[in-house]
Amino acid sequence: MSSVHRFLKIARSVHLYLGVFTAPMLLFFAITGGLQTFSLHETTRGSSYTPPAWLASMAQLHKKQTTVMPVRRPRPADAGAPATNTDTAGTMTPLPAIATSDARVAVSTGPATDSAGARPKKNLLPMKIFFALVSLSLLISTLTGIYMSYRYSRKPRLVSMILGAGILVPLLLLLF
Repeated sequence: MSSVHRFLKIARSVHLYLGVFTAPMLLFFAITGGLQTFSLHETTRGSSYTPPAWLASMAQLHKKQTTVMPVRRPRPADAGAPATNTDTAGTMTPLPAIATSDARVAVSTGPATDSAGARPKKNLLPMKIFFALVSLSLLISTLTGIYMSYRYSRKPRLVSMILGAGILVPLLLLLF
């Protein structure tokens, strides 16, 4: 056997076993990344949606490599509330609009802008759909790779052991 053939055989084996070992995490990242694309792992302002605890935990693991959720500080009182004025009788009355006119009371005649006011808001849905398709493609590609590793390998027991190690090692690392 020539050195080129020997190198190709070693390269195929390394590719097979590294691919099988990393496949469980690729599946994890494809699924959690796809769910995060549509912000299903977090609550948003003004929404009553509360994500399931397992989804928030898996998103935290995806992003920060830990399942420990950070403690969120409560939001300060609404800064956008109108200012009030107390008269001599102790009743609260709203201040005139001139006293509260600042950057919050700007009138926009152009297209909608983001909070910085520098650029118009973009439609993010096409990019989200694209990333969801990428996640789905990664999921399908990884699953077909696992199938092919069993179908074309002469050592299915070794493939199963390496796949099991690819599942077990990250779970054990969570304990540290």
